[in-house]
Amino acid sequence: MAVQTQQKSLEGYVGFASLPNQVYRKSVKRGFEFTLMVVGESGLGKSTLINSLFLTDLYSLEYPGPSHRIKKTVQVEQSKVLIKEGGVQLLLTIVDTPGFGDAVDNSNCWQPIIDHIDSKFEDYLNSESRVNRRQMPDSRIHCCLYFIAPSGHGLKPLDIEFMKRLHEKVNVIPLIAKADTLTPEECQQFKKQIMREILEHKIKIYEFPETDDEEENKLVKKIKDKLPLAVVGSNTIIEVNSKRVRGRQYPWGVAEVENSDHCDFTILRDMLIRTHMQDLKDVTNNVHYENYRSRKLAAVTYNGPDNNRAAKGPLSTKHDTVEGMSPLAQMEEERRDHVTKMKKMEMEMEQVFEMKVKEKVQKLKDSEAELQRRHEQMKKNLEAQHRELEDKRRVFEDERSNWEANQRLEQQKMEASRTLEKNKKKGKIF
Repeated sequence: MAVQTQQKSLEGYVGFASLPNQVYRKSVKRGFEFTLMVVGESGLGKSTLINSLFLTDLYSLEYPGPSHRIKKTVQVEQSKVLIKEGGVQLLLTIVDTPGFGDAVDNSNCWQPIIDHIDSKFEDYLNSESRVNRRQMPDSRIHCCLYFIAPSGHGLKPLDIEFMKRLHEKVNVIPLIAKADTLTPEECQQFKKQIMREILEHKIKIYEFPETDDEEENKLVKKIKDKLPLAVVGSNTIIEVNSKRVRGRQYPWGVAEVENSDHCDFTILRDMLIRTHMQDLKDVTNNVHYENYRSRKLAAVTYNGPDNNRAAKGPLSTKHDTVEGMSPLAQMEEERRDHVTKMKKMEMEMEQVFEMKVKEKVQKLKDSEAELQRRHEQMKKNLEAQHRELEDKRRVFEDERSNWEANQRLEQQKMEASRTLEKNKKKGKIF
C-alpha cells in the first residue's frame, strides 16, 4: 500500500534546517580522501602538472617523479601526502605508472594498472565484509588522468587500447600534454580528432553530471567543449608586465599556466578540485565499484559453470576466470576461498561477541560498585542526619526543661507575692 507524503508548512522555527551545517562540521573534522592516478609516457610532464595543481612539491629527491624512475616494465607506485587548506585537510594519494609505454613491445602493459585498480576494489570489499566497519579507508582510484602526447596525429593504438580496457573501471579524463608545443589551430584540430576517435571506438570517458542549476550546466558545457583538455605544467615563476606568473619562457614569449587563453589548466584544476571532486568519488563508488562488487558476488554464489556464466551476464570479463583451469577445479577453489572467508568472518564475530560480553560484564560490575557506593553514601548521610536530629532534640529537650523550670519559679514567685499581699491586707484590717 502506497503511503502519501503530505507537505506541511511550519508556523515557526524548528531547527532541522541546520542539518547541512552539522554534516559540514562532521566532514571537516573527519577529513577527506582522494586518489588520483596519472598515466602516460615518460617525459610528458605528469609530475610537473601534479605539483602545479596542488601548489606543492609532491615529489622530492628521495621520491622523484615518474620520468626520473624509468622502468623496464610497468610498475604501479603510489605516494601519499596530507595537505591542509582553510582548516580542511585532504589525504591525497598520487598513483603513477613509471614504465608505461616506454618498452618496444607494450603488449598488456595496462594489466598491472588493471590489477592495481581491482586490488583496491577488493580491499574495500573486504573492509565492507568485516564485522567492525568503523574504519574503512578508501584507497580506490577516483580519477585517472591519461596524458596524450602532442603529436597532432590523433590517438595511438596504445592510447585507444588502454582507455578501452580501463573505461569501465575508473573515471578517465584525457589530457593533451605539453600543449604549448602546438599552435592554437593545431590544438583545436587535434582535440576534434581525438574526440572523434573516442566516439568511434566507443570509449567512455568521465561523464559530467547534469543538474537543474543553469549556471552549473553552463560550466559543464564549457568543460565538455574543451575536451580533451590541453594542459601546460610549470612551477617556474616568471615576471610578465610587472606581474609574477607561473609559466614557460620561450624566445617568442611566455606560455602562462593559469592563463585560459594559453591552455586549459585552470579548467582542469577547477573541475578536478573545486567543483567535481566529490562527484568523481560518487561515480567511483556507485558505478565502477558496484560493477566490480556485482561481478564478485555473482562469482561466489553460482552453482555450476552454466549458472556462473548466466549470473555474470554482460558484466563478466576475462579477468573473472582463471586461464588453464577446469570449471570444476575453479568451483572448488572458489568454494575453498568462500569457506575461508566465512571462517574468518565467524572468528571475527566470535571475537567481537566475546569483547561485547566482557564489556557488558565490566559495565555490570561498574554499575554494581556504583550502586554500592551510592548506598553507603546515602547510609552515611542518613546517619549524619539522624545524629543531627538527635542533637537538636537533646538541645530542644534541655531548652524546654530550662523553660519549664523558669516557668515554675516564676509561678512560685507570683504565688508568694500574692500571699504576701493578702497577708498585708489582712494585717491592715485587724
